[in-house]
Amino acid sequence: MRLLVLATDPVDAAAVREALPGEDLEGAEVLVVSPAVNESRVAFLVSDSDEAIADADAAGRESAEALDEEGAGRTRTTTGDSEPLVALQDALATFPADRIVLFVADDEHDLKAAAEERFDVPVTDVSR
Repeated sequence: MRLLVLATDPVDAAAVREALPGEDLEGAEVLVVSPAVNESRVAFLVSDSDEAIADADAAGRESAEALDEEGAGRTRTTTGDSEPLVALQDALATFPADRIVLFVADDEHDLKAAAEERFDVPVTDVSR
């Protein structure tokens, strides 16, 4: 299985397993995408994304390490765009996932429906 995990905060293997009941992570190829989200409106307005990128990189690495420790076959991570659909689109351009699991808060849109419609890949949304 090729699994794309979109997560703004670190996630562990138990959370991913819970999101995919009946699926085996053993040997799965996993790409963890961590969107670089500015926590501060001021940082966003002045385009200061360094801290957001560093935070996203750390969250992605922590998630990937947790999945590796639990037997995922090959796990890698990347920092993604702050807009979740753009982050997914960019990741899917080089990683043809069989499944997508969302661990992001998206108050403005129905990210799950938009992702399924746009990418034609099954999506599981884990509300945070």
